[in-house]
Amino acid sequence: MAVEAPPKPTLADKIYDRLFHNYVWKSIFRTGYPNTPRNQMLIVATNVFLHLHPTRIHRTHVKITHTYCLGGLSFFMFLGLTVTGIMLMFYYVPSVERAYLDIQNITTTVQFGQLMRNMHRWMAHAMVILVFLHMMRVFYTGAYKPPREFNWVVGVILLVLTFLLSFTGYLLPWDQLAFWAITVGSEIAGSAPVLGPKTRFWMLGGFEVGPNALIRFYTLHVIGLPLLAAIFMAVHFWRIRRDGGLARPL
Repeated sequence: MAVEAPPKPTLADKIYDRLFHNYVWKSIFRTGYPNTPRNQMLIVATNVFLHLHPTRIHRTHVKITHTYCLGGLSFFMFLGLTVTGIMLMFYYVPSVERAYLDIQNITTTVQFGQLMRNMHRWMAHAMVILVFLHMMRVFYTGAYKPPREFNWVVGVILLVLTFLLSFTGYLLPWDQLAFWAITVGSEIAGSAPVLGPKTRFWMLGGFEVGPNALIRFYTLHVIGLPLLAAIFMAVHFWRIRRDGGLARPL
């Protein structure tokens, strides 16, 4: 009795196997495609919004020297910057005629205005330092290795967004220091090969630092970049849960 040969896999089967059964897919989605009741349950049970903190953690994770809480402090700085930034927005207009005067009024006239501005400024510096130290801690402790390599990429994106938030906020006071710092920064971006001139023109909204640059930097600083940072932070926290919690010491 002849045995029929198994059918050859179709192109759709090969694409499905490459997408859902390879190492790249498994490094991003741990529970698999939700085509079974078990996978559907796992997706709900490991949802970061429903279960932000795990029910069980390793005993080494409660030690402050394990992470020095650098990631949590970075997130705390982001929340503080959001609150103080919203308060400053009530008294600031992104106009070349009013920007500098508004900053002066916030510092000298608005009640607790100088406190809010100084908190926003120093928390911005602290966030840059803390995020950088957090990345160094993750690297030197080997916490970026599989299965956490995808979250390492997310962390690098958050580091770049932190730098961009600091850079875009630098122009908003519209003083001499801010003007020439952005001029130098845009010249550096414009010196890049191929896309450099277009990047500089897009950043400034023209060929020099002026009203178009101020409104673009303001929009990016208060809407675009914070929104992106919040999305990637949520993904970052979600990946920590999906990857089994914090990495253990080597």
